[in-house]
Amino acid sequence: MIKHVFFDLDNTLWDHRANAKLTLEQLFDQYTIGQEYSLRFDDFHKEYFTINENLWAQIRDGEIDKDHLRKHRFYDTFLFFGVDNMELAQKFEEGFLDQIIEFNVLVEGAKELLNYLRTKGYTLHILSNGFMEVTNRKCIESGIDTFFTTIISADEINVRKPQREIFEYALQRANANPSESVFIGDDWIADIEGALAFGMRAVFFDVFNDGFTAPNVNSVHKLAEIRKLL
Repeated sequence: MIKHVFFDLDNTLWDHRANAKLTLEQLFDQYTIGQEYSLRFDDFHKEYFTINENLWAQIRDGEIDKDHLRKHRFYDTFLFFGVDNMELAQKFEEGFLDQIIEFNVLVEGAKELLNYLRTKGYTLHILSNGFMEVTNRKCIESGIDTFFTTIISADEINVRKPQREIFEYALQRANANPSESVFIGDDWIADIEGALAFGMRAVFFDVFNDGFTAPNVNSVHKLAEIRKLL
C-alpha cells in the first residue's frame, strides 16, 4: 500500500535542461561571448551540456565533489574552445546559480500530476541530488513547494543518490517506510537503482528515451502516464 511518493526534481518535475539553456543564453549575451571569442551559442551550449552531464555522473559515483564541479564545468567548456579564463568561468558559475531561478519551466504535466496525487491522498516529497542552495528556491519560484511535506537535497548530509544513506535519511525525515514508498525519477542509476536497493518501488521517467528496463519497474515517457500507476 503506497502512501508516500518521492520525486527527483531536475528533469523529473523542474525542467532543468530548458531552464539551463535559457540561463546560458542570457549569460552568453551578458558577457558578449559571441563577439569577444567568436563563438556560436549552440556550439557552446552543446559542449557545456556534455561536460556538465559527465561531471554530475562523477559526483553521483563519488569520484569528485561539488566544489570540483563548480570550478570546472564552465572552465572546461571555455577551455575546449581555447579560452583559458578561470575568472570568466567563475562569473558564469555564480551567475548561472543566481539567474537560473528566473526561469521556471516545469516538465509537461508536472502540476497536473501533483494535483492528482494530492487529491488521491498521497504524501509527496522531493529528494534531489542538486545543490541545496537552489533546490528549495526552484520549488518555491516554480510554485510547486506547497505540494511537498519534505524537500530534501543530498547536500544536507553530503551523500548523493544512489547511496543507501541518502534514501535512509529522506525516509526518516518523511517518517515513511520503504514498503509504503515509491520513487519517481529520470536517472536510472541514481533514482531507480538507488530506490530499488533500498527496498522502495520505483517508476522510471524515461523522458530522454534511454530504454532501461528491470523487473517490477514501470517506465513512463509522460508524467500523465503515472496516473495509471497510482
